[in-house]
Amino acid sequence: MKKLIKIAMLLPLFIGSYVQADQLQSVLSDGKITIAVPENFPPFGSVGSSLEHEGYDVDVARLIAEDLGVELEILPVTSKQRIPFLTSGKADLVVSSMGANPERAKSIWFSSAYAPFFSGAFAADDMSIESADDLEGKKVGLTGGTLEDLELSKMVSDKVEIIRFGDNAATISAFVAGQVDVLVTGNTVAAKVGADNPKMNLKTKFIIKESPAFIGVKPGESNMLQWVNVFILHKKLGGQLNELSEKWLGQALPALPSL
Repeated sequence: MKKLIKIAMLLPLFIGSYVQADQLQSVLSDGKITIAVPENFPPFGSVGSSLEHEGYDVDVARLIAEDLGVELEILPVTSKQRIPFLTSGKADLVVSSMGANPERAKSIWFSSAYAPFFSGAFAADDMSIESADDLEGKKVGLTGGTLEDLELSKMVSDKVEIIRFGDNAATISAFVAGQVDVLVTGNTVAAKVGADNPKMNLKTKFIIKESPAFIGVKPGESNMLQWVNVFILHKKLGGQLNELSEKWLGQALPALPSL
């Protein structure tokens, strides 16, 4: 009898955990989804000439809302805000050129990759740099808290002067102004900097990490993760992601890993 009473007392707890709110169903019921996109990280996300957010990630966010049949709320975020905003519930998804790694996977879930990306060191063509060992004596600029920051910090000694900026725009401005010698960022960002400043003759010196972009999903939301993965597969097969890659990145969509 005592065992039956204990089971009866615990049953509501099990039922409560089983029927807890499902994010995907909540989004569909509310008719709205909030998606975090880059605040200032062209060509993935930034404010365009129309004073509205635009870019690869913004277009992906729009496709997500369109396929869900719900209203889209764009939430611009910095690199450091992406995970906290997702885990706190401020954002339902993060579509913000985010690479996946074991450390981040402790806090959030990742979808299959939806965009190509690699991180590297970029500098003028006449600057002799072939590896991280050649950065000593040079000022290296990057955006703090990014994948580039984490990876390069593991590759260099304390003798390398790394200058960290609050956002990508500040990093680029410092490099263009000559405040730093080397720009450490993503390939697409460097390509835009080079196109906007052709006299700099910007070249890739070495690749730090191949890091395709993944969509961040709140831990435990298995239905949302499943839907997002089906969405990505559908857009790969349908050619929409290739169209966005050609439009914003100037390249055909390469083969991307699936999780």
